[in-house]
Amino acid sequence: MSGQAVPTVQIDNDRTRVTEWRFAPGAATGFHRHEYDYVVVPQTTGRLKLVDGAGNETYGDLTAGVSYFRNRGVQHDVTNANSYEFVFVEVEFK
Repeated sequence: MSGQAVPTVQIDNDRTRVTEWRFAPGAATGFHRHEYDYVVVPQTTGRLKLVDGAGNETYGDLTAGVSYFRNRGVQHDVTNANSYEFVFVEVEFK
């Protein structure tokens, strides 16, 4: 299965945006650039495929509840590489 990851914005104010991302197996965000510094909080454990602007593929293994931080400017497409739904919460700092 593939398709588009489903974002649900939970909070969006002048300082912060919090978005839940749900990925069916094979679903992707589409190529995008992060405008803000952000933290990702995985809600499930699994693997995501990342493709950068040059087409380079890398894989990230995430663990539920183990957050990570990235600086603004990251450009990539993110795809669920699992056979099950993958969910994370993204917190952006405006």
